[in-house]
Amino acid sequence: MSVASALEDFSPAHMMDLELTEPLPTVTYDGRHKRVWILGRLHTEPVGVCIVSLDQRDLTPDQLGALIWPEFCEPVGKRFAAAGLPRPSGLGGEGLKADPARWPFLMRRQATLAAAPFISVIICTRDRPVLLQACLDCLSRQVYPRFEVVVVDNAPVSDAVRTLVTAGRGGLPLRYVAEPRAGLSWARNAGIAASSGEIIAWLDDDEEPDSHWLAGIAGGFAHSDDIGCVTGMVLPARLDTRAQELFEQLGGYWKGRGFSSAIFSRHGPQSPLYPLPPFGVGANMAFRREVIACIGGFDVALGTGTPTLSGEDTLALTLVLLAGYRIAYEPMALTRHHHRQDLESLGRQLQGYGVGLTAYYSALVRHRPNVLPSLLGVVPSAVGYLRGAKTAATTPPLDLPPGLKVRRRRWMLMGPVVYARSVRRQSRVAGLGGASTTGMSPVPAASHGGQPGGGPQGC
Repeated sequence: MSVASALEDFSPAHMMDLELTEPLPTVTYDGRHKRVWILGRLHTEPVGVCIVSLDQRDLTPDQLGALIWPEFCEPVGKRFAAAGLPRPSGLGGEGLKADPARWPFLMRRQATLAAAPFISVIICTRDRPVLLQACLDCLSRQVYPRFEVVVVDNAPVSDAVRTLVTAGRGGLPLRYVAEPRAGLSWARNAGIAASSGEIIAWLDDDEEPDSHWLAGIAGGFAHSDDIGCVTGMVLPARLDTRAQELFEQLGGYWKGRGFSSAIFSRHGPQSPLYPLPPFGVGANMAFRREVIACIGGFDVALGTGTPTLSGEDTLALTLVLLAGYRIAYEPMALTRHHHRQDLESLGRQLQGYGVGLTAYYSALVRHRPNVLPSLLGVVPSAVGYLRGAKTAATTPPLDLPPGLKVRRRRWMLMGPVVYARSVRRQSRVAGLGGASTTGMSPVPAASHGGQPGGGPQGC
């Protein structure tokens, strides 16, 4: 279905989190939600998404199971086979039967929690206490033994965030940082300086992390010592408006990544210089402390709050791969994102992505000029992607409305010029003073723009 036809047929979706090993619920048609957007889980592990039409009727547990089974049978069957169990032949209203004490996924997670690294969670925000409160409430329900939360208030104009954080959230280990220099990368670097964890993870303030999010992050790093970064899955929290639906139809934050773990290096399975899916996004990523120091932190000329509007996360992920580290994608590291509710806000977001993409490439050449010949080699693939051609198994084509395609190309042409302007602006801002903290002892930050060396053995 095209984007245009999908929006013409739009109706709000009821969002449902469904554990397949428990009795299924009855789904009641409420007159407003004509479809149900279902995240299926198997012993808490996310295994797939399914959209079910209600057709103005209720669904019994057995009817629901029969409707969603075609979507979930393959991933469920693979996991049952990996556990040494017969593949289920169907899904009834009573749910699937599998002993949790012998389930491989749960045993792996238990082993991860037994050796849990200390994680610093950094949330960069600006005067959005209502969204931040929901995010912190979710973090307070994390099933993880060792972590702290650092809230970085970026160029605030009120004390609302400071008041919320210093008041505490039910025993959540919270810290507050005020970074007066506007820009997401300034805030990210301030969070690094103020944190103490061996792993540093980032959330946006408009996200709600799953209760096992940090366990998923730790599980990604447990693969190998050369995993420098872990990214996770970002699903929609709501699909109540056409703008939210359009963002999902254009790819959202998760499409192209799937529900299976994957590991990426500078050698593949995808070029580190062509950073479209499936590497990950800044809304849900974590780095080893020594690795974020190795790449020099975040480029303060990129990101929200600067003329480039975005791109700082993509540059960081690329530099990790170029430094010889690997990136692990873990769907169990799951968050839910509140997409822009109106088309005007979504348009500004898409403009940021267009400008930020080519600004990112400009920053990459600035920091790593030796990549320019290789970068020229991926130009045909990038052009094919923008024209809607399928260029790689992991890179689905864009299906943009014609008007949006034209505007996106115009935004992308602006990126290099905007980046140069942002570099000059941030050089002036740099001397205005750094972050102040409440209730904590800062640790040194990585200096942005440093040059990594030969890889994991040393930078």
